Amino acid sequence: MNKSDKIYVSGHRGMVGSAIVRKLQKEGFTNIIYRTSKELDLRNQQAVSNFFEEQKPDYVVLAAAKVGGIHANNAYRADFIYENLMIEANVIHQSFVNKVKKMLFLGSSCIYPKFAPQPLKEESLLTGLLEETNEPYAIAKIAGIKMCESYRLQYGCDFISAMPTNLYGPNDNYDLNNSHVLPALIRKFHTAKKEGMASVEIWGTGTPKREFLHVDDLADACYYLLENYSGIELVNIGYGSDLTIRELAEMVKEVVGYTGDLQFNTSKPDGTPRKLMDVQKLAKLGWTASIGLKDGITKVYKEDVENVF
Repeated sequence: MNKSDKIYVSGHRGMVGSAIVRKLQKEGFTNIIYRTSKELDLRNQQAVSNFFEEQKPDYVVLAAAKVGGIHANNAYRADFIYENLMIEANVIHQSFVNKVKKMLFLGSSCIYPKFAPQPLKEESLLTGLLEETNEPYAIAKIAGIKMCESYRLQYGCDFISAMPTNLYGPNDNYDLNNSHVLPALIRKFHTAKKEGMASVEIWGTGTPKREFLHVDDLADACYYLLENYSGIELVNIGYGSDLTIRELAEMVKEVVGYTGDLQFNTSKPDGTPRKLMDVQKLAKLGWTASIGLKDGITKVYKEDVENVF
């Protein structure tokens, strides 16, 4: 990519999109374009067509999506499948129509079957049933992967797909009804500390294992793939190790400085038993994560205590 190339980053105000914009700016790119959802509704086919025809981006990063945690995925199933399918279909198709040089589509680790062998390898896609609570979102993301593959096979488009693990970092969502587990824990422990609460409720048994990647590491990996990868196969982006939800809660508790007890609400769903990404493919391409989990959480908490809470 040339520093003057026009790069469209969708979802630029979200955690992922904003991190990618920061990375591109750091690398010296001067022609980054983006629109808020009010300025451009990516679910609207005509609006997306008009935008691409007017702007003619050289590169596209599809980071826009409707996202949420277990509760949101389960409660708003129709919204999750409809909105994500529309966003992907419109952006991917217009990238083809307007001869975009390269497009990066970002999916999610939830595309893999609930009981796929661990760690999750790229070839496990479509080998089993999905986790029930986020099936609509996962199906939408799988459709995006297959669209990229199909446009490459039929038209020769350089469209690549990357699947991040669980993410955290600046511009995360701390709404307890719609957030993912790590920001929810940070919010809960901070509130409990501030209000002097005796205990903090943790959803589920605490036994599921999860992997977490700082969003700045993700942005670095995305930039690396844009520069160095043009394969048809999707690529996992992860940290390479995981921990239980209980261990994560203890780590967040320590970082926040909360001294009360943990109460596990076993009536709440656990979700997938384990989600660890196999990152050997990306490592062989030449990229590995660099931000340790505790260091990352500490940095995020210090920043967000000032800016969010």
